[in-house]
Amino acid sequence: MIDWLRREMIEPEIELDGETVPITLRRHPRARRLTMRLAPDGSEVRITLPKWARGSEAIAFAHARRDWLASQFAKLPPRAAPAPDGMLTYRGRTLRIAWDRDLPRLPALNENEVTLGGPEHSLETRLRRWLEQEALRLFEDDVAFYCSRADLEPVAVGLSRAQRRWGSCSDRQRIRLNWRLVQAPDMVRRSVVAHEVTHLVHFDHSAAFHAMLGDLFEDDIAAADAWLKQNGRGLYASFG
Repeated sequence: MIDWLRREMIEPEIELDGETVPITLRRHPRARRLTMRLAPDGSEVRITLPKWARGSEAIAFAHARRDWLASQFAKLPPRAAPAPDGMLTYRGRTLRIAWDRDLPRLPALNENEVTLGGPEHSLETRLRRWLEQEALRLFEDDVAFYCSRADLEPVAVGLSRAQRRWGSCSDRQRIRLNWRLVQAPDMVRRSVVAHEVTHLVHFDHSAAFHAMLGDLFEDDIAAADAWLKQNGRGLYASFG
């Protein structure tokens, strides 16, 4: 019994709600303690640990907190891959996926549905690429708008597939934004863009940052943040 428990504690995976979930470790030079989170799509348990910590201790840490991880796993929205006659979320709207093999392969927006043809097996990939293209188009317009409003020159925009951050502005010359935000209502997407544009001036979250963001964003930033907190994980439900 003891040997079985020891083997379980050092396995880089954990069983949550009947599914085996891998545990990934990342050492960070400034980390002072172990921190753990579940990926937004439930694909892995991520642990950040100090350089001095042992990997086996980090894995044991996850197993010791299995109940908490299981509660987080249970909150994940069920995976619902796009399929013919299924539904797709776009800019806060629910669209029907109208697939017919004889239609053009490229997705097209048509009132309350997205139409596309081509092979059924590549439907998910083509819909994701379409959403990414739409996301980039919208982000570029949003960044240009908020930069103009802030009296700044527009900066380059890139897409991110990050599973933790909605946006980033690491060097003040390029903003990266999570493509999945194209599924959120416009107000929510634009709040993230306004946030990152504000970082072009204030590279922190000081009072000056929040004051500028409040002036820059035309809507209710608290409501947008609350929407993301409550529904953000759901943006990972349709695409792996």
